[in-house]
Amino acid sequence: MPILGDIALGKYVAGTSILHRLDPRTKLLVVVLWMSAALASHGVAPVVAFCLFILATASLSRLPAGLLLRNLRSFLWLLLMTASLHALMTPGHLLWHVPWLDLDVTHEGLQAAAIFTLRLGAVVTAASLLTLTTSPLELTDGIERLLRPFRRIGVPAHELAMMISIALRFIPVLAEEAERLQKAQMARGAEFGGHPVARARKLVPLLVPLFLSAFARADRLAIAMEARGYRGGEGRTQYRQLAYRRADALATFVCVCGCGAMWWISATGVGLQP
Repeated sequence: MPILGDIALGKYVAGTSILHRLDPRTKLLVVVLWMSAALASHGVAPVVAFCLFILATASLSRLPAGLLLRNLRSFLWLLLMTASLHALMTPGHLLWHVPWLDLDVTHEGLQAAAIFTLRLGAVVTAASLLTLTTSPLELTDGIERLLRPFRRIGVPAHELAMMISIALRFIPVLAEEAERLQKAQMARGAEFGGHPVARARKLVPLLVPLFLSAFARADRLAIAMEARGYRGGEGRTQYRQLAYRRADALATFVCVCGCGAMWWISATGVGLQP
C-alpha cells in the first residue's frame, strides 16, 4: 500500500541548483504552459517530448531520484485506474476478452493507457518539482505578483496567493498525519490489507480524526496569524524583491518554443494517435 508520507507535493527541499535560483513567476508560468500543452496535445511524440523535458528538469534540480519516485508511488492507484479505464474502454483491434467483466482489451486501448499514464505521471512530477524547488514564501510572492494585474477587477491577489500557498503546505502535513493515525490504529490491531475496495473501506475510520486534526491545525494557524497582526495584503511590504534575470528569460523562451513544438506536432498529426 502506498505510503502517504511519501507525497512530495507541497514539500520544499532547499538547494542551490539552477531550478532553485529561478524566479518563482518563471517556474509557475513554465509549469502551467507545459501542463497545458501536454494535456491538450495528442499522440505519442508530444507525450514523449513532455516526459523528456520533465526528466531534464529533474536532473537540473539536483533532487534525489528516489524522492520523485516515492512521490509517484503515492499516486500509483490513480495511474493504475487511468491505465485500466483506457485499456478496457477504448474500441479497436481486439487482443483479449475479459469474461468476468465482459470487456475487451484492444491494441488501441493499451496504447492509450500507456500515453495517458505517462502524461499523468509527468504532470504530477512537474507539480512536485515546482513545490520542491520553491520555498513557500517565494511561491506566495510569485502567485501574488502574477495575480496583481487582476486586482483592478476586484481579485484579492494577496489573499488568494496566501490561500493557495497554505493549501499546498497542508498537503504533506495532512499526509504525514494520516500515516501517523494509520500506524497508531495498526498498533492497536487494525487491519488495512486486502483487495483495493476493502482497503478503501478500512481507511474510512481515519477520516474523522484526520478532519478533526486538520480543523485544529487551521484554527491554530488562524490564531497565530491574528496574534502577529496579519490583516491581509494592504500596506504590506517585502524584504526580498523578485528579480527577473537572464536565466528566467532563457527558461521562458525554451518553454514557449517547446510548447509551440508540441502543439504543432499534435496539430499536424506527427506520431501515432491513441
